[in-house]
Amino acid sequence: MKKIVVKKRHSIRKSQAQDLLARLSEQIGPSAKLFSADMIEVLETTANVSLYMVNKKPVLMATDAWVFPTLKGAVQYPFPERRVVVDAGAIPYVVNGADIMRPGIVSCTDDVKEGMPVQIVDERHGKALAIGIALFDAPGLRAATTGKMVKKFHHVGDEIWNMEI
Repeated sequence: MKKIVVKKRHSIRKSQAQDLLARLSEQIGPSAKLFSADMIEVLETTANVSLYMVNKKPVLMATDAWVFPTLKGAVQYPFPERRVVVDAGAIPYVVNGADIMRPGIVSCTDDVKEGMPVQIVDERHGKALAIGIALFDAPGLRAATTGKMVKKFHHVGDEIWNMEI
């Protein structure tokens, strides 16, 4: 696993923070307010995503297409949107970085969109286990009976999780 190295760290302007939170709001709706703060910092790293620190913790990540909470952000600020719920049998595989297969999925929220990030949560506690990219919209995911449904993007123990600041 490649280690992420932080090259620079600096605060972003209020207008940039508003744009960032507006993009986040497009993804998770009103729950984006959980991630607002007086000072948001951007980390310039060797990663293929931009990482943003809110209250000195890396809780947001962004690509050209989307902004979404990191796994630490989803754990620290739980939000009900963009969820794919997995059963207890899938948990060990998910936390070790496996993609999400249809038999392990119990349910999903209606706002799951193909090609966009989702949080993978456990059925019992509703706690985020990983962040993935949905390969189908919610109706397609529910209709399928087999196959890969969500591609893993970020999980416990990966380079984003273990990043030292």
